[in-house]
Amino acid sequence: MSKIKLRDLIQFFVHMDQMQSAGIPLLDCLSDIRDTADNPRLKDMMTDIHREVSEGTSLSEALGKHSKVFTKLHVSLIKAGEDTGDLTFAYRQLVKYLKWVDEMRSKIKKATTYPIIVVVVVIITIVVMMGFVVPQIVGFIKNLDQELPFYTTALIVTSEFFKAYWWAILGVPIGGFFLARILCKISDTFALWMDMLALKLPIFGTILRKITIARYAQTFGALFAAGIDVINALKSARGTVDNIVLLDAMEAVEKYVQTGSPLSEAFNASGEFPSMVVRMVKIGEESGNLSGVLEQVSDFYTKDVDEAISGLIAMIEPALTGILGGMILWIAAGVFGPIYNSFGNIDF
Repeated sequence: MSKIKLRDLIQFFVHMDQMQSAGIPLLDCLSDIRDTADNPRLKDMMTDIHREVSEGTSLSEALGKHSKVFTKLHVSLIKAGEDTGDLTFAYRQLVKYLKWVDEMRSKIKKATTYPIIVVVVVIITIVVMMGFVVPQIVGFIKNLDQELPFYTTALIVTSEFFKAYWWAILGVPIGGFFLARILCKISDTFALWMDMLALKLPIFGTILRKITIARYAQTFGALFAAGIDVINALKSARGTVDNIVLLDAMEAVEKYVQTGSPLSEAFNASGEFPSMVVRMVKIGEESGNLSGVLEQVSDFYTKDVDEAISGLIAMIEPALTGILGGMILWIAAGVFGPIYNSFGNIDF
């Protein structure tokens, strides 16, 4: 069976919003979506949800039984809509949030796909040149009976090392990656150290921090706008944070708010939110328009992440191209330099 994708969920909540806004009863909405679903897995799930609701279960509880598809965030927003009697507003908040998530995923994919392709090309080029091309002409270069320049000697040594230890050169990074993942699962201290290291990486760490805070802010804003109280909205939003260092900061925000501190002061004390965002939240608290300000905060982070990813792509493209070009230039100079010099030593 095909997987239920994020865009299937977007369509589900869009249809629920449209039909219930038109006054169609909930059960009729669910049966219509069930009957028109093209995805077999979605159709089966909608059959279960329709049956549960027809037997008296609330929609939020019925969705909650399919936790692999509907997260706690989805269920919380629907529950808030049921409590306030305005499910259509909850649907719209979910559609807005899921579209934002879909857009963010596309940006992250855009930021990673091209660099990965170029890195693979660079690796393949190095493997072919150092493992096959250079070794074939090393013997000829050594027999030129002349002192070889440093860059040629370095090329020969590198090629011989690669040919002898290619398994270690390729295997150590891969093995190290899987070992780090295993250690992260069995050691909280190691996991914390890795997450701290990830945030300290040049450029990548900054982007990781911005993406995480953007997801947190967007989630919190959607929950708060749907009528969920600040503490529960913060707790649910914290569920979107994976990095342990940032997770600790978000837990500190909750503790500050629970002790009576305003949300703006809690954000400021965490040290993870820019001063501009703190000022915006403070203005929202003072004006009584916190929901509107949180939406602006979400827009701020969305644009910030977009600019950061665009800047990363703009930087990686010439950097990787330069590395590839430098490698080819080194090989060309190391191979053809001695050959060219040997021509000058020939007596005609």
